[in-house]
Amino acid sequence: MLRDKTVVIGVSGGIAVYKVCDVVSKLKKLGANVHVIMTKAATEFVTPLTFQTLSQNFCISDMFEEPKTWDVEHIALAKQADLFLVAPATANIMGKIIGGIADDMVTTTLMATRAQVLIAPAMNTNMYQNPIVKRNMDSLRKLGYKFVNPDSGRLACGDVGEGKLASPDRIVDEIVRLLTGLDSEVEVEQDLKGEKIIVTAGPTVESIDPVRFISNRSSGKMGYAIAAQAGNRGAEVTLISGPTNLTPPDSIEKFVQIESADQLYEAMISNFEDNHVIIQSAAVADFKPKNYSDKKIKKHFKDDDLSMPLGRNKDIAYEIGKKKGNKILVAFAAETNDLVENAKSKIIKKNLDFIVANDLTQEGAGFKGDTNVVKIIDKSGNIEQYPMMKKEEVADVILDKIRDVQ
Repeated sequence: MLRDKTVVIGVSGGIAVYKVCDVVSKLKKLGANVHVIMTKAATEFVTPLTFQTLSQNFCISDMFEEPKTWDVEHIALAKQADLFLVAPATANIMGKIIGGIADDMVTTTLMATRAQVLIAPAMNTNMYQNPIVKRNMDSLRKLGYKFVNPDSGRLACGDVGEGKLASPDRIVDEIVRLLTGLDSEVEVEQDLKGEKIIVTAGPTVESIDPVRFISNRSSGKMGYAIAAQAGNRGAEVTLISGPTNLTPPDSIEKFVQIESADQLYEAMISNFEDNHVIIQSAAVADFKPKNYSDKKIKKHFKDDDLSMPLGRNKDIAYEIGKKKGNKILVAFAAETNDLVENAKSKIIKKNLDFIVANDLTQEGAGFKGDTNVVKIIDKSGNIEQYPMMKKEEVADVILDKIRDVQ
């Protein structure tokens, strides 16, 4: 697939260096010619010999070491590259790139290349969310640099959050797309460019005690598909998500992680004014325990039952509907009976432009699958029914409808 393509990889110093070994191996299996350049800090994590063995090319880590060829190495590699990958990209090296600093072999070669540059950030969550780092990444994007956004999860430092280097599979997939002309940002029509959209996704979690909680079966797949497709079509997307096992799409602008319905409402209100379209696909818990216990609730007798009073959560779609103004509001109705009637009542009560209704008992519809079967009902009562489709296809149907509402 990548035969006759040359990928130059600039490796900077971070614990995630070991994952780049797998990237090199996967690229070689696809037929790519791979050259690795390391910063001095990167060699503290993995030796140049490892990359040299995997790539079957000399690994350069010192600007002043004896050259392996008579070419000026950083210029030669810069010219050979069809794509230049920086992984893991630390806050330090991204700051150097945007500042025009070329003080090692990685940044010097990068400065000299005319190839497409793909950056895969990896760092502590607080560093990744630092406004200076965000500014640098935004500036690099405006200059045409591509990014593979990091994953979320447990980091090497023990923190939990976004900042993990993207998986080798995701990095390689993006390289293949860029080198084979399948870059979605180029191929997909940018018909939503300039539109600002909030998408909510996943379940909410209502804590009972430090161990237990009330939640639902939402996987977040539908909301994440909408966010990804909207971003691919040019929209500036803020994805607000409850706990899922999904990776935020690379095409979105902003990711907000929440747990409870109260946190979801606060996140939506804080982002409400800056966005024109709100797509509410999150499955919000209707109820929460009235009394949270800060200690694990123990069972005292073998046959004792536990009674727990529940209180209503805020009806977020209703509250957002009261603030609607000229914004476009879309919600979902996941039902097991009386689908159309329940969905129509929600349109009126929640002041929606249209609602996406799906019957959870129908084959191919539901939370955890990759497909959905929906009806779209507008505020005039018109109903459009669609066959079973992939959730990405359903996402595009919803986004087409939003485009047409404009």
